[in-house]
Amino acid sequence: MVWLILSLVAGILLLLILVSKRTRSEKEPPLDNGVIPWLGHALEFGMDAAKFLTRMKVKHGDIFTVRVAGRYVTVLLDPCSYNAVLEDSVSLDFTCYAQILMDRIFSLQLPCYNPVVEKKMMTQHFNGKSLSLLNNLMLRHLQSLLLQSQRACHNQTDWNTDRLFNFCYSLLFRAGYLTLFGGEQNNNRTDPTDVYEEYRKFDQLLTKMARSTLKPEEKRTALSVRGRLWELLAPAGLGEDSGSSPWLRNYRHLLQEEGVDEETQRRALLLQLWSTQTPENIAMRAVRREFSCFSEQDSAQLPLVDRQHPTPVFDSALEETLRLKAAPFITREVVQAKTLHMAGGRDYQLRRGDRLCLFPFISPQMDPEIHQEPQKFKYNRFLNPDGSEKKDFFKGGRRLQCYTMPWGAGTNSCVGKHFAISSIRQFVYLVLTHLDLELCDPEAQMPKVNASRYGFGVLQPEGDLDIRLKPRHSH
Repeated sequence: MVWLILSLVAGILLLLILVSKRTRSEKEPPLDNGVIPWLGHALEFGMDAAKFLTRMKVKHGDIFTVRVAGRYVTVLLDPCSYNAVLEDSVSLDFTCYAQILMDRIFSLQLPCYNPVVEKKMMTQHFNGKSLSLLNNLMLRHLQSLLLQSQRACHNQTDWNTDRLFNFCYSLLFRAGYLTLFGGEQNNNRTDPTDVYEEYRKFDQLLTKMARSTLKPEEKRTALSVRGRLWELLAPAGLGEDSGSSPWLRNYRHLLQEEGVDEETQRRALLLQLWSTQTPENIAMRAVRREFSCFSEQDSAQLPLVDRQHPTPVFDSALEETLRLKAAPFITREVVQAKTLHMAGGRDYQLRRGDRLCLFPFISPQMDPEIHQEPQKFKYNRFLNPDGSEKKDFFKGGRRLQCYTMPWGAGTNSCVGKHFAISSIRQFVYLVLTHLDLELCDPEAQMPKVNASRYGFGVLQPEGDLDIRLKPRHSH
């Protein structure tokens, strides 16, 4: 009897394997099902997508299809062919996968989700005069928070210790939160530090929420922290006196017009908070030298983005940092069969119901044919010998339109790109001109990246580096 049951189970398992295993047609990309039924390559993909996809690229080339937890994902790694994907909004859809992630991470289902209308509204608030107002406000909050940290020092001449990632993340997050959400003026006077501490807990579990791989204890923590953040964000954007930016008030008004209830609005605010939060000595000296031409009186009047002073060295250093650390997936659902025309001349058929994924981190950003010694940080990689911006990068003899893609591309590129760049520029300027900052251990090794975060924006370190800092007495 036991042998009969075992044989029956084995037979059913074998049948499931045979039925569920897809075969490749002649015109489709190379297919790799993996060895584990249904799961396919899900485990390896989730642990370190960059390592896994690099291995698949070596095995199959610039385009291939892999099985991931019952889904078939076609990965395209030829930057010369990206436009064929980014310009197609008929066969390839962005919103389906976005709504899946909204539900998994933020428990958010918007009844009338219209990304086109939402982006049009947001674009108005992150350009022109509105952008200038945001930049001014961001500068004031950065200056205020830096001043608070300096006053907190018991002795202005002694070194104080912190951790590099925590110092940068905390300062930029709190200043950005005050700029966009106005926490200091909310009815419950939400402390931005409280929001930051809760958000860090949430952010550390975000990739597992996206992949539905939370352990029971992690799930309880995620639900608790998410609920706490909904409470902290609840007053933001309600009325003119909330202290929130016009962008947030208009976003909340848009939700109200679409019939979104109060609880769902709170959940949508957490989504927006996440969306808006995105060291080499030679590089630091070069950037500090470039910034030294700005007088303190001049810098206090207008944010750097609004002035005529060019900052090509800083711009190159930032672009290089993003090249090394920005690793988002650009994902589309194949809603109808599509023939993908590759730049090299080959055509591939994409199946309806599959998912298409671009991963610019592997190519162009870490492609040695495009960027020599791609693992190295070279602050002047995006500078020509005459100091002008370098824009000419090639692959296979073709000049690339997109040689880095940290902000996405096409119709779904980041609306807040210019505000983010301006905020980082202001942060770096204020830190380098107002603080002496150095590593506690000059020989300390850079922490490894958290490999599970590939595909979800900017990479984060597994650990941190101890730093010491004190006010610069020249200011």
